[in-house]
Amino acid sequence: MSGPARPEPGFSPERLAFFTDAIFAIAMTLLAVELERPEERELASARALGSFLVDHRGSFLAFALAFVLLWSVWRRHHKLMDRIGGLSKAFTAWHAPFLLLVAFLPFPTALIGASIGNPLAQTLFASTMAAMVFCEAALKEIAGGTGLVTGDPAETHRHAGDSWGVGLWFVLSAGVAWLFPYAFVLWCVAPLAATYGGALISRLRTAPANHPDPHDEGVPRT
Repeated sequence: MSGPARPEPGFSPERLAFFTDAIFAIAMTLLAVELERPEERELASARALGSFLVDHRGSFLAFALAFVLLWSVWRRHHKLMDRIGGLSKAFTAWHAPFLLLVAFLPFPTALIGASIGNPLAQTLFASTMAAMVFCEAALKEIAGGTGLVTGDPAETHRHAGDSWGVGLWFVLSAGVAWLFPYAFVLWCVAPLAATYGGALISRLRTAPANHPDPHDEGVPRT
């Protein structure tokens, strides 16, 4: 009696999931490593320490934003991998730019922590997040379009639409950063972009199927 079929070497969903989890864990830890520590003179009194914390409030805000955003991306990827029954070369390859951006995020996070109102720093962070979420959307499109998911592929495509919506929201915020110094506030409502933007994208994608070509009217069907 033969056991379950083993995946092709290099295409184990479990190994890919473990490796991805490790990259996310390292990146989220590096966010805290980038936080500046108080020196001895700043620990001498409560007033001095309070002044230090106030002066570096931008770093703590940047850390919190980046941590929550990374956690949300990891959570969505975790759910996707739980539904993956196998891997393809394209699905595996797209993890390279995806994880590269995950590992890179602590750098733009440190930049906005040092100067959170700097439009270039906000643009770099938003662009990194947008590219990361676009890679996430591509992974979902591949998984749903090539039969890698064990559930309903249409659901995976709908989730891809949510990711496209979030990515476009970050692109929008990158432009707004040059007009409004607090454009980073838009990142806090990114889930709304997934809810409403994703629904709009899904509706636009299914519109051609719901509106047949008028030239086909009157043509007998067999």
